Amino acid sequence: MVSRAIDIRGLQVGYDDLLILQEIDAHVDRGEIAIVLGGSGCGKSTLLKTIIGLIQPRAGRVEVLGEDATALEDEDRDALSKRLGVMFQYGALLNSLTMAENLALPLEMHTDLKPDLVAAIVRTRLALVGLGHAYDRFPNELSGGMRKRAALARAMVLDPEILFCDEPGAGLDPITAAEIDELLLTLNRELGTTIVIVTHELLSIERLDGRLIMLDQGRVAFTGTVAEARRSDHPLVHPFFHPGGPPA
Repeated sequence: MVSRAIDIRGLQVGYDDLLILQEIDAHVDRGEIAIVLGGSGCGKSTLLKTIIGLIQPRAGRVEVLGEDATALEDEDRDALSKRLGVMFQYGALLNSLTMAENLALPLEMHTDLKPDLVAAIVRTRLALVGLGHAYDRFPNELSGGMRKRAALARAMVLDPEILFCDEPGAGLDPITAAEIDELLLTLNRELGTTIVIVTHELLSIERLDGRLIMLDQGRVAFTGTVAEARRSDHPLVHPFFHPGGPPA
C-alpha cells in the first residue's frame, strides 16, 4: 500500500499571466490530518482545487493515492475522483432536493446499488453527523451548522479514502465550529480517513492538531506540527499563532 496519500513535487499553477503557486513541494501521509493555512490570496484554495483535479497545473507532479493525477485519462481520472470526498465551503447542497436525495445522488450516479441499500447508507451517514432526524428536510429548513453537517455526510457517502474540506468552520458560531471539528476528528480516528483541510481559523487549527502546510505568496513557508508552529520564530508563523503578541 502507498504510504503517502498525496505527494506534490515542483507544482506550478497560474491563471493567464498570473502565477499563483510556485514550486510547491508537499505531502500528506495516509491516515493523517493535514491543514493548509495562510493569509488571504496565498493559494490555499488553488492548491486544493489542483489536487482534486479541477485545475490543471503548468508544471510539476501531483500524485494522489499512487496515481499521477496530472496525467490521467478521463476514465482513470473519474475512477480516482470516486475515491475522494469534498466538503465545499458553502455546502453546495441542491435546494430542490431533500437531505436524503442530496446524499443519495452520488450513490445513484456512481454505483449500481439497489434503492433500499442506497437509503440505508444515506441514513447511516446522516446519523453519523447527528442528522438522522433530517432525512426528509430540505436545505433551507436547516441551520447553517446543520447544512455543514449535511455537506460532510454527503462528502463521506462514497467512503472516500481522502476527505477534502474547504473552510469547514466558516460562518459558524464557535460552538458549532467546534462540533464540526470534533466530527472530523472522529472520522479520522474511527475510519482512518485521510483529511486535508483548508482553513485560517486558529481555534480549529489547534483543535484538529494536524500537520501544517503554511503557504505565503504561492510557496510553502512552513510545514510542521501545531506545537512546532507555536514555538517558531518564523516572521510569518509567529504572528499567526500569537496574534497581538510581541514579535518573536
